[in-house]
Amino acid sequence: MKIKAILSVSLAILALFLSSCLEDSCNESRTFIEYESVYISPSEMRVTPTLSSPRDLRETGKIYFYNNYILLNELHEGIHVIDNADPSNPNNIGFINIPGNVDIAVSHGNLYADNYADLLTIDISNINAPTLVCRDEDVFTKHWFNENLGYFAKTKETERTVEVECSDPNFNNNFFWNNGNIFLAEDQSNVLPNAGGAGGGLSSNVGTGGSLARFTITKGHLYVINDAFEIKAFDIENPAKPLLTESTNVSWGIETLFPFKDHLFIGAEAGMFIYDISNPSTPSYVSEFQHARACDPVFVKDNIAFVTLRDGTRCQSFTNQLEVIDVSDIFNPEQLYTYDMDNPHGLSVRDNNLYICEGTNGLKVFDIEDLSRINDNRIAHLDNVDARDVISLNENHLLVIGQDGLRQYNTANPSDLQEISFISTK
Repeated sequence: MKIKAILSVSLAILALFLSSCLEDSCNESRTFIEYESVYISPSEMRVTPTLSSPRDLRETGKIYFYNNYILLNELHEGIHVIDNADPSNPNNIGFINIPGNVDIAVSHGNLYADNYADLLTIDISNINAPTLVCRDEDVFTKHWFNENLGYFAKTKETERTVEVECSDPNFNNNFFWNNGNIFLAEDQSNVLPNAGGAGGGLSSNVGTGGSLARFTITKGHLYVINDAFEIKAFDIENPAKPLLTESTNVSWGIETLFPFKDHLFIGAEAGMFIYDISNPSTPSYVSEFQHARACDPVFVKDNIAFVTLRDGTRCQSFTNQLEVIDVSDIFNPEQLYTYDMDNPHGLSVRDNNLYICEGTNGLKVFDIEDLSRINDNRIAHLDNVDARDVISLNENHLLVIGQDGLRQYNTANPSDLQEISFISTK
């Protein structure tokens, strides 16, 4: 009995000792990003858009071209209006104030823009006096409404160092909630979606957007990405009053839209989705092409879809590449080739020239006459610019938007691009 008692006491002391050691060693200090939800009142959100004095470009977003005007989004604030009648001397003539704006498209003199949760239709037939003609409320459900706080606007990100004890349920977790806010380990912070266009044909009626667009116009309809998985179709036969015809669930993480003939090509984190819009009011699923999880815009020429994948985003991919996909059989898209890239963003194709924006790695131009040798046929690389998205207006004119500003190039000789003008961010 005495031996058993001694043994029991010894084990108890050992357990206490080990527990003490564990407590001393398992506390940790880690850096997290705190995501605080920011709300905006309906009265702050639903202001009437007007054209104010020109502003400096600061945090540029989507780009759109319409009737010699460049419409350039200032993230979450509104739209710069740039008269581009003389591309060598673009004139920033004013700023349309639209809180929460990210995406734009234009048809028949009407500008469609998101205003946090609402879809605005703004008559810009007189660009110097834009007029709000329609407000469709609560179109974009990612900006939900809280009766006490207002509309969810965005998340405010703050870096915090937190000491977590081993007795805390959140010990060793990369993600947890605290006081209604999200805490995400710093090295995991790009997995959260951001809070918060592909081109139709260039004409006097419908404008042209970049490959990163979430709004697009074709077949008398406006298509918009509502949230992470839904597309909404609006009949704009009456351009001043969009009529919602269909809401279509596609897949998680849809990001970009590109119309081509009777189909809508949708870039998503998990792949490329193809929808039939021969009946434009009701898009219907045709097929999909899956790839590693990555952010991807799409550009289609003839029977070939070009898709760029990149890392350094919430898509949590470690892939930087160009995919070349045969879509001649629309029901069975097939990958032909894959090429390594630096950090590709937007892209555009004109004739046999492929323009790829490589972010801080510049702008690259490839001859794609031989699809099997694209990487061997790089004909230009502007490595001293920042390039995020691109629009080829015609065989001689290219628009490039980056974090450092808006550039225009003469592309008569694609292997020797000549800068026409540059408007820098401040």
